Amino acid sequence: MTMKERVDSLLTRGVVDVINKEGLSQRLLNGEKLRIKLGIDPTGPDIHIGRGSTIRKLREFQELGHTIVLIIGDATARIGDTSDKTDGRRLLAEEEVLENERHYLEQMGRIISLDSAEIHHNSEWIDKLDSKTWIELASLFTIQQMVQRDNFSQRIKNNNPVGYQEGLYCLLQGWDSVMVKADVEIGGTDQLFNLNAGRKIQHHFGQKPQDVMMLQLLAGTDGRKMSTSWGNVILITESPQEKFGKIMRLSDQLIPVYMEATTMIPMQRVREIQQLLERGNANPMEFKKELAYNIINLYDGEEAAKQAQGYFERTVQKKQAPETMPSLTTTAENLSVKDIIPYLVKANLVKSKLEARRLLAEGGLYANGVRLDNNFDQIVTMPKTGIVIQVGKRRFLRLTPEV
Repeated sequence: MTMKERVDSLLTRGVVDVINKEGLSQRLLNGEKLRIKLGIDPTGPDIHIGRGSTIRKLREFQELGHTIVLIIGDATARIGDTSDKTDGRRLLAEEEVLENERHYLEQMGRIISLDSAEIHHNSEWIDKLDSKTWIELASLFTIQQMVQRDNFSQRIKNNNPVGYQEGLYCLLQGWDSVMVKADVEIGGTDQLFNLNAGRKIQHHFGQKPQDVMMLQLLAGTDGRKMSTSWGNVILITESPQEKFGKIMRLSDQLIPVYMEATTMIPMQRVREIQQLLERGNANPMEFKKELAYNIINLYDGEEAAKQAQGYFERTVQKKQAPETMPSLTTTAENLSVKDIIPYLVKANLVKSKLEARRLLAEGGLYANGVRLDNNFDQIVTMPKTGIVIQVGKRRFLRLTPEV
């Protein structure tokens, strides 16, 4: 790739908009070394692949020789950014934020070089803000601007409370940009107000306003924006098999979106797949497998991707039991369905006996490939080789007689 092609890809792939795109492109082509800011509020311990795609965009900047500036929002996390929320966020304790941060950095290290990045905690400067600066920051915005934000106005309309501290969030995020002298800030489209606030605050304090790159927000497994708060996420820490299975359950129309945002599949191939899907003359499952393979290859390596695909094809497409699975022993020669359920809990295939009973009622429990009836007293014979209990589509447990 030429430098122009790399810059064009950097500014377009997975990108919805760039404020001052032409100027940023020219600065990149001129070889100017820039400070690229990303703020992260560690409100949970895990990173999902939506956030992972944002961090991968940082890696592209890093590979071009620019400085990555990570802002760990240990101060702002106590407020919580509600840009995309219909309710206020729970205020976090300092200890919880620090524990989440530890997990965040460990996972980010899989994607970018932390050794060559700047890492700051915004409590370094936010905890030192004096009343004069607070008032100066607040004077740059109006109450009308705050309440006209889409999520705030909708909450007010629905008589849901909007905490006063929530309106302070954009001031603090903008102050972060001043303190680190950011040239570029990256965020999702839901961050537009906060990102522009940073530009305004920088200008007020005599700095060149940062350029802003807004990335495409990924839909989660339920079609809403991917969010840890909603539990509709694909976490980069999940097992390759679990990631593969979740990706295979995505809506077909998300295939090209995910390919563009979360993989390195050439854009020519992404556009080709999009056209085939629109014409309706191709099998979406094969494209999902290609997508899942590429995502897992990025985070877990090629061998893990091969194994995850093989696992899916055996256990779902061919409905075979996997080669490896949890195993427990039992002294019973024959087991009733009621007797089997505690083993499922012990092996962590279900969270509780209640969940197991619900799956049984829905026809989701099998013994050696035979669906179990919704009857706790049904007897399952225990052969010398043991039995394989299947829970749902992809969870298995081998029960064998104790020797």
